[in-house]
Amino acid sequence: MKLTSVVKSHEVEHNWVLIDAEGKTFGRILTEAATLLRGKHKPSFTPNVDCGDYVVIINAKKAVFSGNKLDDKEYFRHSGYFGSTKSNKLSDMLENHTEKLYMLAVRGMLPKTKLGKQMIKKLKVYAGSEHPHTAQLSKGN
Repeated sequence: MKLTSVVKSHEVEHNWVLIDAEGKTFGRILTEAATLLRGKHKPSFTPNVDCGDYVVIINAKKAVFSGNKLDDKEYFRHSGYFGSTKSNKLSDMLENHTEKLYMLAVRGMLPKTKLGKQMIKKLKVYAGSEHPHTAQLSKGN
């Protein structure tokens, strides 16, 4: 009889994965990144251990959006005081705060716990094609 093995946090090997967002749909990029960050693509996946990989997304501004999302979709923030709700359109967020847009979207797909906060720190987003993680990528893959 085969028993299921449970991976400990010190036994996990974290690789580096590069995702090029140019020409890909925004949501498809995010789900791929969330799966890699969580570690669900590995056979040794354990829900209570951070067994995911580091994810580097390049060309983030060149992602494709379907429909009228760029004009219609809004991101809201609220300080907690009455009347302090502010909103940003998706097109403005993509132009001015690309990294924050990706972080918010991927964060919504991860667990809302300390483990989720630990996982989101392994996501690196860059608007252009240049990034400082070339050494890790060549070693990790």
